[in-house]
Amino acid sequence: MTDVAWERIEPLLPQADGRGRPWRDHRQMVNGVLWRLRTGAPWRDLPERYGPWQTVYERFARWEADGTWARLLEQVQVRDDAVGRVEWTVAVDSTINRAHQHAVGARKRGPQAGTNWKIRAIRRHVRPSAAPAAD
Repeated sequence: MTDVAWERIEPLLPQADGRGRPWRDHRQMVNGVLWRLRTGAPWRDLPERYGPWQTVYERFARWEADGTWARLLEQVQVRDDAVGRVEWTVAVDSTINRAHQHAVGARKRGPQAGTNWKIRAIRRHVRPSAAPAAD
């Protein structure tokens, strides 16, 4: 993370309240989280330069739960949008979902009461010339 980027987000991060052990450097943790998100690697593969992977993950999870990441993103977007540095683009997914061919036209409530649905299904699929005599 560049020094300019760090100067923008550092004031938005939680500060230690003096209770318990001192926190590891926030910048080191944020860089570890960014590395993990950028690479998609498992947390256990986090390079040692970012500190213990458990510590980085715990801070990531804690900040996700308390809304720190959401506030950080919102503040950065609002600031950048105010000076025209954000280009808002809408992406539309063109994925098509279709029902399986056997699902088309199926009854939604099961067979009608009082009918023998197996015989009706068989008669539908029998050719007219081979159809049994009328009932």
